[in-house]
Amino acid sequence: MSTAAPAPGTAADSTSGPASAPDAVRDAASDAAADSRSDSAVVPGTASALAPASGPAWDSAAESAPAANAVSAAEPVAEAARAEPPVVASLEKPAPGDPASAQAGPEAPTAVEPVPVTPEPLPTAAALLAAGDVQTAPGADVVAPESTPAPPKDRRVLRAVARWVATVGVFALAGAGAAYGVVGMERTDVPGLATESDGRWAYPEISRAPVPEGGSPDSHLADVRRLVLPAPAGATEDKALRGADGWLATKDFLAIYSEADDREEAAQVLTDNGLRHIAARGWTTEDGTRTGIYLLQFDTAPTATGVCSEFTDFVSPKYDTRGADLWDFDDKYPSEADIPGIDRHAYEEAKPYGAEHLRQAYLCAGDVVAVITQAHPDLVAAVPFQQTVVLQSQLLS
Repeated sequence: MSTAAPAPGTAADSTSGPASAPDAVRDAASDAAADSRSDSAVVPGTASALAPASGPAWDSAAESAPAANAVSAAEPVAEAARAEPPVVASLEKPAPGDPASAQAGPEAPTAVEPVPVTPEPLPTAAALLAAGDVQTAPGADVVAPESTPAPPKDRRVLRAVARWVATVGVFALAGAGAAYGVVGMERTDVPGLATESDGRWAYPEISRAPVPEGGSPDSHLADVRRLVLPAPAGATEDKALRGADGWLATKDFLAIYSEADDREEAAQVLTDNGLRHIAARGWTTEDGTRTGIYLLQFDTAPTATGVCSEFTDFVSPKYDTRGADLWDFDDKYPSEADIPGIDRHAYEEAKPYGAEHLRQAYLCAGDVVAVITQAHPDLVAAVPFQQTVVLQSQLLS
Protein backbone atom coordinates (compact mmCIF):
# COMPACT_ATOMS: atom_id res chain seq x y z
CA MET A 1 0.00 0.00 0.00
CA SER A 2 1.37 3.30 -1.10
CA THR A 3 1.54 6.42 1.18
CA ALA A 4 1.40 9.96 -0.15
CA ALA A 5 4.54 12.01 0.47
CA PRO A 6 4.05 14.92 2.79
CA ALA A 7 3.81 18.31 1.29
CA PRO A 8 6.75 20.58 1.44
CA GLY A 9 6.76 22.88 4.49
CA THR A 10 4.77 20.49 6.73
CA ALA A 11 5.86 19.03 10.01
CA ALA A 12 7.15 15.93 8.33
CA ASP A 13 10.06 17.96 7.02
CA SER A 14 11.04 19.39 10.36
CA THR A 15 10.62 16.30 12.49
CA SER A 16 12.14 12.92 12.24
CA GLY A 17 9.63 10.84 14.23
CA PRO A 18 7.07 10.79 16.92
CA ALA A 19 9.61 11.71 19.60
CA SER A 20 10.29 15.17 18.02
CA ALA A 21 6.96 16.74 19.08
CA PRO A 22 7.75 17.07 22.77
CA ASP A 23 11.07 18.66 21.91
CA ALA A 24 9.36 21.30 19.82
CA VAL A 25 6.98 22.08 22.68
CA ARG A 26 9.86 22.40 25.14
CA ASP A 27 11.73 24.76 22.78
CA ALA A 28 8.69 26.95 22.39
CA ALA A 29 8.20 27.11 26.15
CA SER A 30 11.85 27.95 26.68
CA ASP A 31 11.63 30.83 24.20
CA ALA A 32 8.53 32.16 25.90
CA ALA A 33 10.22 32.01 29.29
CA ALA A 34 13.27 33.89 27.99
CA ASP A 35 11.04 36.61 26.57
CA SER A 36 9.17 36.92 29.85
CA ARG A 37 12.45 37.34 31.84
CA SER A 38 13.50 40.21 29.67
CA ASP A 39 10.13 42.00 30.16
CA SER A 40 9.65 41.62 33.93
CA ALA A 41 11.30 40.35 37.08
CA VAL A 42 10.64 36.77 38.00
CA VAL A 43 10.15 35.74 41.56
CA PRO A 44 12.23 32.75 42.64
CA GLY A 45 10.34 29.56 41.95
CA THR A 46 8.71 30.87 38.75
CA ALA A 47 11.01 28.77 36.57
CA SER A 48 9.35 25.60 37.85
CA ALA A 49 5.93 26.88 36.78
CA LEU A 50 7.08 27.79 33.29
CA ALA A 51 9.05 24.58 32.74
CA PRO A 52 7.01 21.80 31.03
CA ALA A 53 5.91 19.10 33.29
CA SER A 54 7.51 15.73 32.90
CA GLY A 55 6.15 12.36 33.68
CA PRO A 56 4.36 9.37 32.20
CA ALA A 57 1.20 11.35 31.44
CA TRP A 58 3.00 13.77 29.27
CA ASP A 59 5.02 11.18 27.52
CA SER A 60 1.95 9.04 26.72
CA ALA A 61 0.02 11.98 25.36
CA ALA A 62 2.92 13.00 23.23
CA GLU A 63 3.39 9.52 21.76
CA SER A 64 -0.29 9.04 20.95
CA ALA A 65 -0.71 12.46 19.23
CA PRO A 66 0.02 12.47 15.50
CA ALA A 67 2.85 14.50 14.24
CA ALA A 68 0.52 16.91 12.50
CA ASN A 69 -1.45 17.62 15.68
CA ALA A 70 1.79 18.12 17.62
CA VAL A 71 2.95 20.72 15.13
CA SER A 72 -0.32 22.53 15.14
CA ALA A 73 -0.50 22.43 18.93
CA ALA A 74 2.98 23.79 19.34
CA GLU A 75 2.26 26.92 17.33
CA PRO A 76 -0.71 28.10 19.49
CA VAL A 77 1.35 27.46 22.67
CA ALA A 78 4.23 29.53 21.40
CA GLU A 79 1.93 32.34 20.36
CA ALA A 80 0.13 32.23 23.72
CA ALA A 81 3.43 32.35 25.56
CA ARG A 82 4.44 35.47 23.64
CA ALA A 83 1.04 37.15 24.03
CA GLU A 84 0.25 36.41 27.67
CA PRO A 85 2.22 38.08 30.45
CA PRO A 86 4.65 35.97 32.40
CA VAL A 87 3.20 34.01 35.23
CA VAL A 88 4.66 34.95 38.63
CA ALA A 89 4.49 32.13 41.06
CA SER A 90 2.97 32.91 44.40
CA LEU A 91 4.95 32.18 47.45
CA GLU A 92 1.86 30.77 49.11
CA LYS A 93 1.21 27.03 48.88
CA PRO A 94 -1.80 26.26 46.57
CA ALA A 95 -4.78 24.59 48.08
CA PRO A 96 -5.35 20.85 47.38
CA GLY A 97 -7.34 20.15 44.23
CA ASP A 98 -6.36 23.44 42.63
CA PRO A 99 -5.97 22.95 38.84
CA ALA A 100 -2.93 25.18 38.84
CA SER A 101 -1.24 22.87 41.28
CA ALA A 102 -2.18 19.84 39.22
CA GLN A 103 -0.74 21.33 36.07
CA ALA A 104 2.40 22.57 37.82
CA GLY A 105 3.32 19.09 38.88
CA PRO A 106 5.07 18.31 42.05
CA GLU A 107 5.62 21.23 44.50
CA ALA A 108 8.95 23.01 43.91
CA PRO A 109 11.02 24.18 46.89
CA THR A 110 10.26 27.80 47.97
CA ALA A 111 13.24 30.14 47.85
CA VAL A 112 13.80 32.02 51.12
CA GLU A 113 15.33 35.46 50.92
CA PRO A 114 18.42 35.64 53.17
CA VAL A 115 18.18 38.11 56.13
CA PRO A 116 21.36 40.18 56.61
CA VAL A 117 22.85 39.67 60.04
CA THR A 118 24.85 42.54 61.57
CA PRO A 119 27.58 41.19 63.84
CA GLU A 120 27.65 42.76 67.28
CA PRO A 121 30.90 44.65 68.07
CA LEU A 122 33.13 43.11 70.67
CA PRO A 123 33.37 45.05 73.93
CA THR A 124 36.50 47.15 74.37
CA ALA A 125 39.06 46.58 77.08
CA ALA A 126 38.04 49.81 78.83
CA ALA A 127 34.42 48.62 79.00
CA LEU A 128 35.47 45.24 80.36
CA LEU A 129 37.66 46.92 82.99
CA ALA A 130 34.83 49.22 83.98
CA ALA A 131 32.38 46.30 84.25
CA GLY A 132 34.90 44.18 86.18
CA ASP A 133 34.52 41.22 83.82
CA VAL A 134 38.22 40.94 83.06
CA GLN A 135 39.91 38.18 84.97
CA THR A 136 43.65 38.30 85.29
CA ALA A 137 46.11 35.78 86.50
CA PRO A 138 47.41 36.25 90.03
CA GLY A 139 50.27 38.75 90.10
CA ALA A 140 49.59 39.99 86.58
CA ASP A 141 49.32 43.72 85.96
CA VAL A 142 46.25 45.04 84.30
CA VAL A 143 47.25 47.31 81.46
CA ALA A 144 44.79 50.11 81.02
CA PRO A 145 43.97 51.02 77.44
CA GLU A 146 45.78 54.01 76.07
CA SER A 147 43.71 57.17 76.27
CA THR A 148 42.97 59.06 73.13
CA PRO A 149 45.58 61.81 72.75
CA ALA A 150 44.26 65.32 73.13
CA PRO A 151 44.16 67.39 69.97
CA PRO A 152 47.22 69.62 69.57
CA LYS A 153 46.87 73.20 70.77
CA ASP A 154 46.55 75.99 68.30
CA ARG A 155 50.06 77.26 67.72
CA ARG A 156 48.76 80.61 66.58
CA VAL A 157 47.47 81.42 70.05
CA LEU A 158 50.82 80.47 71.61
CA ARG A 159 52.69 82.63 69.12
CA ALA A 160 50.38 85.58 69.78
CA VAL A 161 50.89 85.26 73.55
CA ALA A 162 54.66 85.06 73.06
CA ARG A 163 54.63 88.22 70.93
CA TRP A 164 52.63 90.15 73.54
CA VAL A 165 54.91 88.98 76.35
CA ALA A 166 57.96 90.04 74.36
CA THR A 167 56.40 93.45 73.62
CA VAL A 168 55.54 94.07 77.27
CA GLY A 169 59.04 93.01 78.31
CA VAL A 170 60.67 95.44 75.85
CA PHE A 171 58.55 98.35 77.06
CA ALA A 172 59.22 97.43 80.69
CA LEU A 173 62.98 97.38 80.11
CA ALA A 174 62.85 100.68 78.23
CA GLY A 175 60.79 102.30 81.01
CA ALA A 176 63.08 100.97 83.72
CA GLY A 177 66.15 102.25 81.88
CA ALA A 178 64.63 105.69 81.39
CA ALA A 179 63.57 105.89 85.05
CA TYR A 180 67.04 104.83 86.20
CA GLY A 181 68.65 107.46 84.00
CA VAL A 182 66.37 110.22 85.28
CA VAL A 183 66.74 109.24 88.94
CA GLY A 184 70.51 109.03 88.67
CA MET A 185 70.77 112.57 87.34
CA GLU A 186 71.01 115.67 89.45
CA ARG A 187 67.85 117.72 89.61
CA THR A 188 69.54 120.64 87.91
CA ASP A 189 70.62 118.38 85.01
CA VAL A 190 67.11 117.11 84.21
CA PRO A 191 65.48 119.13 81.39
CA GLY A 192 62.42 120.94 82.71
CA LEU A 193 63.42 120.50 86.35
CA ALA A 194 66.50 122.67 86.38
CA THR A 195 66.10 125.91 88.32
CA GLU A 196 68.21 128.97 88.39
CA SER A 197 70.70 129.12 91.22
CA ASP A 198 69.55 131.21 94.17
CA GLY A 199 73.12 131.84 95.27
CA ARG A 200 73.52 128.98 97.74
CA TRP A 201 76.98 127.74 98.45
CA ALA A 202 77.98 124.13 97.94
CA TYR A 203 78.93 122.94 101.41
CA PRO A 204 80.42 119.47 101.94
CA GLU A 205 78.38 116.77 103.65
CA ILE A 206 77.99 117.72 107.28
CA SER A 207 77.58 115.34 110.23
CA ARG A 208 77.33 116.03 113.92
CA ALA A 209 80.20 115.09 116.17
CA PRO A 210 79.58 112.08 118.43
CA VAL A 211 78.34 113.05 121.89
CA PRO A 212 79.76 111.17 124.93
CA GLU A 213 77.32 109.41 127.25
CA GLY A 214 76.04 111.28 130.30
CA GLY A 215 76.11 114.67 128.62
CA SER A 216 73.62 117.43 129.28
CA PRO A 217 71.51 118.82 126.43
CA ASP A 218 72.67 122.31 127.45
CA SER A 219 76.38 121.40 127.43
CA HIS A 220 78.56 120.45 124.48
CA LEU A 221 80.79 117.60 125.65
CA ALA A 222 82.13 117.10 122.12
CA ASP A 223 85.14 119.06 120.97
CA VAL A 224 83.79 122.37 119.72
CA ARG A 225 86.56 122.54 117.11
CA ARG A 226 84.66 119.74 115.35
CA LEU A 227 81.45 121.76 115.54
CA VAL A 228 82.67 124.65 113.40
CA LEU A 229 81.06 124.77 109.93
CA PRO A 230 83.55 123.83 107.17
CA ALA A 231 84.25 126.08 104.21
CA PRO A 232 82.12 125.65 101.07
CA ALA A 233 83.46 124.34 97.80
CA GLY A 234 85.70 126.76 95.93
CA ALA A 235 86.34 128.98 98.94
CA THR A 236 89.77 130.04 100.14
CA GLU A 237 90.27 129.38 103.84
CA ASP A 238 91.66 132.07 106.14
CA LYS A 239 94.41 130.19 107.95
CA ALA A 240 94.97 133.04 110.42
CA LEU A 241 91.74 132.07 112.18
CA ARG A 242 92.90 128.54 112.78
CA GLY A 243 95.03 129.69 115.68
CA ALA A 244 97.32 127.37 117.63
CA ASP A 245 96.05 123.80 117.66
CA GLY A 246 92.67 125.08 116.41
CA TRP A 247 92.13 127.45 119.34
CA LEU A 248 91.93 131.16 118.58
CA ALA A 249 93.36 133.74 120.97
CA THR A 250 90.84 136.07 122.64
CA LYS A 251 92.56 139.24 121.31
CA ASP A 252 92.22 137.90 117.74
CA PHE A 253 88.49 137.49 118.27
CA LEU A 254 88.09 140.97 119.76
CA ALA A 255 89.71 142.39 116.61
CA ILE A 256 86.36 142.21 114.80
CA TYR A 257 85.08 145.21 116.83
CA SER A 258 85.94 148.64 115.54
CA GLU A 259 86.12 150.73 118.69
CA ALA A 260 88.88 150.22 121.26
CA ASP A 261 86.48 150.90 124.10
CA ASP A 262 84.16 148.20 122.75
CA ARG A 263 87.04 145.74 122.56
CA GLU A 264 88.09 146.41 126.11
CA GLU A 265 84.57 146.12 127.51
CA ALA A 266 83.91 142.89 125.59
CA ALA A 267 87.17 141.41 126.87
CA GLN A 268 86.13 142.15 130.45
CA VAL A 269 82.74 140.45 129.95
CA LEU A 270 84.46 137.33 128.64
CA THR A 271 86.86 137.24 131.52
CA ASP A 272 84.22 137.75 134.16
CA ASN A 273 82.10 134.86 132.79
CA GLY A 274 84.97 132.39 132.60
CA LEU A 275 85.55 131.99 128.88
CA ARG A 276 87.16 128.62 128.32
CA HIS A 277 88.34 128.82 124.69
CA ILE A 278 87.40 129.96 121.17
CA ALA A 279 87.27 127.79 118.01
CA ALA A 280 87.17 129.72 114.72
CA ARG A 281 87.25 129.33 110.94
CA GLY A 282 87.12 131.79 108.07
CA TRP A 283 87.13 131.77 104.25
CA THR A 284 86.64 133.93 101.18
CA THR A 285 84.38 132.70 98.36
CA GLU A 286 84.89 133.34 94.66
CA ASP A 287 82.43 136.24 94.63
CA GLY A 288 84.57 138.09 97.23
CA THR A 289 82.41 137.45 100.29
CA ARG A 290 84.47 137.10 103.49
CA THR A 291 83.06 134.89 106.26
CA GLY A 292 84.20 134.48 109.88
CA ILE A 293 82.72 131.99 112.43
CA TYR A 294 83.68 132.08 116.13
CA LEU A 295 82.50 129.57 118.79
CA LEU A 296 82.97 130.83 122.40
CA GLN A 297 82.52 128.08 124.99
CA PHE A 298 81.74 128.67 128.70
CA ASP A 299 81.34 126.40 131.70
CA THR A 300 77.55 126.36 131.82
CA ALA A 301 74.62 127.22 129.60
CA PRO A 302 73.29 129.98 131.93
CA THR A 303 76.67 131.66 131.79
CA ALA A 304 76.70 131.54 128.01
CA THR A 305 73.15 132.89 127.91
CA GLY A 306 74.21 135.86 130.07
CA VAL A 307 77.15 136.63 127.82
CA CYS A 308 74.90 136.45 124.76
CA SER A 309 72.58 139.07 126.29
CA GLU A 310 75.65 141.35 126.91
CA PHE A 311 76.57 141.28 123.22
CA THR A 312 73.12 141.56 121.61
CA ASP A 313 70.08 143.78 121.65
CA PHE A 314 66.72 143.64 119.97
CA VAL A 315 67.53 146.40 117.48
CA SER A 316 71.29 146.14 116.99
CA PRO A 317 74.43 144.55 118.47
CA LYS A 318 75.92 146.34 121.43
CA TYR A 319 79.40 146.49 119.92
CA ASP A 320 79.93 147.82 116.44
CA THR A 321 81.71 145.43 114.09
CA ARG A 322 84.66 146.79 112.14
CA GLY A 323 83.48 148.45 108.91
CA ALA A 324 79.93 149.32 110.05
CA ASP A 325 78.58 151.94 112.48
CA LEU A 326 74.82 151.57 112.02
CA TRP A 327 72.85 148.36 112.24
CA ASP A 328 69.30 147.18 111.74
CA PHE A 329 67.62 144.02 112.88
CA ASP A 330 67.31 141.67 109.88
CA ASP A 331 63.53 141.31 109.71
CA LYS A 332 63.77 139.58 106.34
CA TYR A 333 65.37 136.55 107.88
CA PRO A 334 62.72 133.73 107.78
CA SER A 335 61.81 132.70 111.30
CA GLU A 336 60.67 129.26 110.06
CA ALA A 337 64.32 128.51 109.30
CA ASP A 338 65.27 128.75 112.98
CA ILE A 339 66.42 125.57 114.74
CA PRO A 340 64.58 124.65 117.97
CA GLY A 341 66.68 125.29 121.09
CA ILE A 342 68.83 127.94 119.36
CA ASP A 343 68.30 131.66 120.00
CA ARG A 344 69.14 133.55 116.82
CA HIS A 345 69.89 137.33 116.53
CA ALA A 346 70.54 138.50 112.95
CA TYR A 347 71.55 142.06 111.92
CA GLU A 348 72.25 143.91 108.69
CA GLU A 349 74.27 147.07 108.15
CA ALA A 350 72.04 150.06 107.63
CA LYS A 351 72.47 152.45 104.76
CA PRO A 352 74.57 154.22 103.80
CA TYR A 353 77.05 151.42 103.61
CA GLY A 354 80.73 151.99 104.24
CA ALA A 355 83.57 150.43 102.28
CA GLU A 356 81.83 147.08 102.64
CA HIS A 357 78.35 145.78 103.28
CA LEU A 358 78.12 143.63 106.44
CA ARG A 359 75.78 141.09 107.97
CA GLN A 360 76.13 139.65 111.47
CA ALA A 361 74.41 136.96 113.62
CA TYR A 362 74.66 135.74 117.24
CA LEU A 363 73.59 132.19 118.20
CA CYS A 364 72.99 131.17 121.82
CA ALA A 365 73.24 127.35 122.00
CA GLY A 366 73.68 125.95 125.50
CA ASP A 367 77.17 126.64 126.80
CA VAL A 368 78.34 128.08 123.45
CA VAL A 369 77.91 131.54 121.92
CA ALA A 370 78.49 131.63 118.15
CA VAL A 371 79.33 134.85 116.28
CA ILE A 372 78.99 134.84 112.44
CA THR A 373 80.11 137.76 110.25
CA GLN A 374 80.01 138.25 106.47
CA ALA A 375 81.33 141.19 104.44
CA HIS A 376 81.29 142.02 100.73
CA PRO A 377 82.58 145.07 98.81
CA ASP A 378 79.15 145.60 97.20
CA LEU A 379 76.40 143.61 98.90
CA VAL A 380 76.24 140.49 101.03
CA ALA A 381 73.65 138.18 99.53
CA ALA A 382 70.90 137.18 101.92
CA VAL A 383 70.64 133.51 100.83
CA PRO A 384 74.25 132.46 101.55
CA PHE A 385 74.13 134.30 104.86
CA GLN A 386 70.93 132.54 105.92
CA GLN A 387 72.32 129.19 104.70
CA THR A 388 75.46 129.62 106.79
CA VAL A 389 73.49 130.52 109.92
CA VAL A 390 71.13 127.56 109.59
CA LEU A 391 73.89 125.00 109.02
CA GLN A 392 75.92 126.25 111.97
CA SER A 393 72.78 126.12 114.14
CA GLN A 394 72.24 122.48 113.16
CA LEU A 395 75.78 121.59 114.21
CA LEU A 396 75.26 123.20 117.62
CA SER A 397 71.75 121.86 118.22
